[in-house]
Amino acid sequence: MIDIGKLLPSDRNAWEGLFRGYIDFYERVEPDEMYDRAWTEFQADTRLHALVARLDGRLVGITHFLTHGSTSAPDADVCYLQDLFTAAEVRGKGVGRALISAVADWARERGCSRVYWNTHESNRTARQLYDKVAENRGFIRYQMELR
Repeated sequence: MIDIGKLLPSDRNAWEGLFRGYIDFYERVEPDEMYDRAWTEFQADTRLHALVARLDGRLVGITHFLTHGSTSAPDADVCYLQDLFTAAEVRGKGVGRALISAVADWARERGCSRVYWNTHESNRTARQLYDKVAENRGFIRYQMELR
């Protein structure tokens, strides 16, 4: 059974291992300070939020998300699911689906009007799941680095 819950202080090493796996997957390199900052934010659980998936007590999946206002939903915030990653050995076993569902429940409880996320077009494994649980509206993301 997949258990979804909040990050515990004792999860730091396992969480960071999964988060580093996520960063590696997208062929990025981030300084150690980024992991420290994210951990601090997730422990505060005010601006940035995290949920984890456990199988047999072992951390096997993570998701990071936040809420923000939206001009197209002025009466409710929206929830951006920023990061989702599962250990390779549990892919296809419902962990990603359970994490997405938990974020949707969390956002619904807080009155958000929608949950949305991005993924790379080449991420076929994840997209097979995403196509089952959400609608691809065809948007292309542009990004401008500021530092």
